[in-house]
Formats: sequence, C-alpha cells, structure tokens
Amino acid sequence: MAQSQNTTVDLTIPATMFKGLSTTGSMMVGDKALEFYNERNVEDYIQIPWDQFDHVEASVLFGGRVIPRFAVFTKENGVFAFSARNNHQLLRAVRDHIGGERIVRSASFFGVIRAGLMGIWRRITRRG
Repeated sequence: MAQSQNTTVDLTIPATMFKGLSTTGSMMVGDKALEFYNERNVEDYIQIPWDQFDHVEASVLFGGRVIPRFAVFTKENGVFAFSARNNHQLLRAVRDHIGGERIVRSASFFGVIRAGLMGIWRRITRRG
C-alpha cells in the first residue's frame, strides 16, 4: 500500500500523467510533496518532494488564459508531464511551496523553431 509523504493536504484534484500512455488519477498538493496516484492501481504513484523540484514549465495559450499541461523538472529523476482539471488552481498551490520564480512558461512552437534555426545559423557561421 502506498504511504503518503504529506501530513496535511492543501489540494486534491483529478489529473492525467503523460508518461508513455496517459494515466488518469488524483494529484495531491501537500506540505511535504506533490503526489500523483493512479485511479486504477493504487501502487502506481509518483511522489515528488518539494526539495527535489528544479522548476515547473507550463504551456500557456491565449495570453495566459489557458494552461493545457505542465511539466515538473526534478533535480535527479527527470521530467514528469501532467494535466489537471484546473491547472491554474494546481499551479497556484504549487507556487506557494516552491516560489513563483521557479514556475516558467515553456517555449512556444515558433520559439522552438526559431531556436533551432539560430543554432543552425551559428554552426554555419563558425565554420566559415
């Protein structure tokens, strides 16, 4: 049986984890960690303590009105992508624990294309 790291829970919300195939379950924001529990298999869970957070990147659309998904970047264990029923509410609860400076916008589609083209341009100009 999975044992929660949190002693108090600030927010519990239905969420989806995108790791391989998408998995639905519940996400809990507590005093010690961010936790995701699969709704079908309770033993399938992720617990990320607050001190292991590097930063959180949120996909932002329409000037900040819509946040379809966000990704949690950890110091040691990689990247976890999630989407919740109310991402604004969830990210506000996470911000209270890790600070607002560690929640950033992810690059847009055109920003990624621009960075790739700039990288190609830099390689070409260095050779010649």
